[in-house]
Parts: sequence; C-alpha cells; structure tokens
Amino acid sequence: VHLVEPGGGSVHVGGSLRLSCEAYGYATSSRCLVWFRHAPGKEREGVAGIEGHGGTSYADSVKGRFTISQVYARKSVYLQRNNLKPEDTAVYYCAASSGPILGIRNVLLPNRYAYWGQGTQVTVSS
Repeated sequence: VHLVEPGGGSVHVGGSLRLSCEAYGYATSSRCLVWFRHAPGKEREGVAGIEGHGGTSYADSVKGRFTISQVYARKSVYLQRNNLKPEDTAVYYCAASSGPILGIRNVLLPNRYAYWGQGTQVTVSS
C-alpha cells in the first residue's frame, strides 16, 4: 500500500485549501481513510476520517470547517478545509487502516492505522 499526498502549501487566514490523497494497492471497501496533522510542540491529532461505507468522523476543532470525502473507484480521499486559522498550520498526513475499525471514537486514533503517507506541509498566515 502506497499513499501519495500532492498539494499542501500556504494560505492566508480565512482562506481555503483542499488536500488530496491517492491510495495505491489498496481496497477501500471496508477500511478507513483518515487525515492526521502534526504541529510543532503538539501531539499528532486525528482531524477527519471516513469509513468505507461513507461514515465520517471529525475532531471538534475542525467541525463545520473541514469536510472529508472519498472517490471509491479512484481510491482517493480529499480534505476540503475552509475558514483556515493559524492553528491549522501543521504537517498533514493521510493514513489508511488495514481493516475495518470498530467504534466511531476509534476512527481518529493514530495507532489504528497501518499505512501512512509522507505528509504535506500546510501553513496558514495572517
């Protein structure tokens, strides 16, 4: 399984940016795809996750601003981020589980994921 995350970049406060992740050698039918982020001095945080059947989970800090979606046939997952804030600055990682994850509260836990992308830097400036 290989995850590729093109994109990232810099944006001003209040702006929008979409991240994409392409999964190669991976079937999404019963597994979860998730976005994590890691900011300097902070722990890695689960931001948004999507299950194979389309169920979604979001961190409280991004609810109403971020939207995760997937294109099953293309095995791609996207993260649309609106109204960006300086605290959204981080390296964003796409991750994929090796099987289904039971319990909606477990979807955003990093130890549930076996496959990780290389990460992409996003900087939000005022």
